[in-house]
Amino acid sequence: MTRNTIEAEDQVSRLFGALADPTRRAILHRLTSGEATIRALADPFDMSQQAVSLHVKVLEDAGLVSRGRIAQTRPCRLEPQQLQLAEDWIAQQRHLWAARHERLETHLADLEHAKPRRGR
Repeated sequence: MTRNTIEAEDQVSRLFGALADPTRRAILHRLTSGEATIRALADPFDMSQQAVSLHVKVLEDAGLVSRGRIAQTRPCRLEPQQLQLAEDWIAQQRHLWAARHERLETHLADLEHAKPRRGR
């Protein structure tokens, strides 16, 4: 594996790891409405702002969220283009498994045709 391939695999792992948690998915959903502070993101959850901040950090590390600076606040914003990486990975896997399935079907059909006929 090349260094770029390993880095891409690591990024995909961080991305899917970030998306695996329902709280983080809810945060992303909230950010589809626009930027929000940690305080605003924490409001609907039964957890501290610090806990929500840790979730946001995971989303940042995955490239799904960025944080700006406006005066004293650091609003979070969604980075939806990062989801393209997940879409590309899923499409690649779909293609790989479809090709494998097609080869299996061909092999099974070949086996069926090669079976000796009994009773003749």
